[in-house]
Amino acid sequence: MRVPIFNDLYDAGSRLLGRAGDLVSGGILEQDVRLGVTGLRRAGKTVFVTSLVDNLLKAGRLPFLDVVSSGRFQASRLRPQPDAQVPRFEVEQRLAELTGPAPHWPTETRGISQLRLSMRYRPNAVLKRTVQPVATLNLDIVDYPGEWLLDLPLLHQSFAEWSALTLELAGRAPRDELSVSWRGWLATLDTAAPAEEEQARRGAALFTDYLHACRRSDNLLSLIQPGRFVEPGDMANAPLLTFCPLPGERPRARGSLWALMEDRYEAYKTNVVRRFFADHFARLDRQIVLIDVLGALNSGPAGMADMKRALELSLEPFRHGPSSWLDWLLGRRIDRVLFAATKADHVASHQHNSLRHLLDRLVSDARAGIRFEGAQVETMAIAALKSTETVVTEHEGRQLRCVRGVPIGRDRPTVLFPGEIPEDADFPPGQERPYNFMSFLPPADLAREARGLPHIRLDQAMQFLLGDYLE
Repeated sequence: MRVPIFNDLYDAGSRLLGRAGDLVSGGILEQDVRLGVTGLRRAGKTVFVTSLVDNLLKAGRLPFLDVVSSGRFQASRLRPQPDAQVPRFEVEQRLAELTGPAPHWPTETRGISQLRLSMRYRPNAVLKRTVQPVATLNLDIVDYPGEWLLDLPLLHQSFAEWSALTLELAGRAPRDELSVSWRGWLATLDTAAPAEEEQARRGAALFTDYLHACRRSDNLLSLIQPGRFVEPGDMANAPLLTFCPLPGERPRARGSLWALMEDRYEAYKTNVVRRFFADHFARLDRQIVLIDVLGALNSGPAGMADMKRALELSLEPFRHGPSSWLDWLLGRRIDRVLFAATKADHVASHQHNSLRHLLDRLVSDARAGIRFEGAQVETMAIAALKSTETVVTEHEGRQLRCVRGVPIGRDRPTVLFPGEIPEDADFPPGQERPYNFMSFLPPADLAREARGLPHIRLDQAMQFLLGDYLE
């Protein structure tokens, strides 16, 4: 049995031995980097991972990745992943969905998966080339449901704090109409009364229905907690998911409904959230945060504000800052973070700078906090898979820059004027959703792309996140 006071030293020693083992087995110039592809639901994490892997395997569309453009890149290959207990990210299946006879976007991620891709390259530095002419970088990536990311803020909230925040949010538009049944049931409760399992199950069921209603809402509501209530993975019907927020203050009575709900909330944090964070996010070296800015604009001011709050809360538990030789003892830090506005191909190319500027404003507080901790931060507008082309058309004597692609719900290419990115996130008075940026299907004939899936700035994103590792 380990003495609690020595737990941290024990874990640090385990990390040190693991690093030493990596050096012995992999060679001096074999490095591992763990990339956190983080983002809320519908941000495009699965497509990003798929396109990244396909482009690194084929290396035909990466002119702004220095190791490729300089001719030092040799090849990439998929390797066995380091965590044998985590399911493999089935990149072949995802590619088949995107490049098949009837191309479509991959289905929503329901559980966690992992992939390792190894890159062989010739080092740029003379000292590195002298030690070993060819080096290897092992890139480890994890995919997971976006809702699970929003469990991380729970680590710093008590049951009473979480209950108060959740109930306050549920009472405001547009959530107030979605939570009527659940809040009505709460109004009949005596939380200090003896706990009954049937009550706990009823409350959890009504609360889960409310969360699913938020998920289906046209307002693109992002702050949905706990994430396992809507994407349970392998925990479906587990007693650990049988709780919900309660009103009022914590009663002193033992065996009360409040005490039961609080115990299950704390067990959820310990057995699900903390383990998920420790196993996957606490070991990140670099991070890309994918954000569906266009979807937030379509959802109106409530959706935009909800997404901004969800992003800021979800980033708080991560350890950002410069890496150092003490990382083996204190735990890794994320020293580079890229905020990326996804689906940039859904607007004309001249609008990409405006999309990035809007992203800058959306993440300004989060970016400032990460920079204060000492990490490098960048913003970018990207498309992991480019599904449209920018074309110029004439309308009523003026030229318009439009996009041409196959909108979802149609079966042939269409030229559309997608609209203009606003100067800021303000919405005209009286108009709840003045924007209608459309979504498009993957382009046809992608199976013939021998150079890698077409994209926008995927190589620039990789240069920022991995370029220094590939020197």
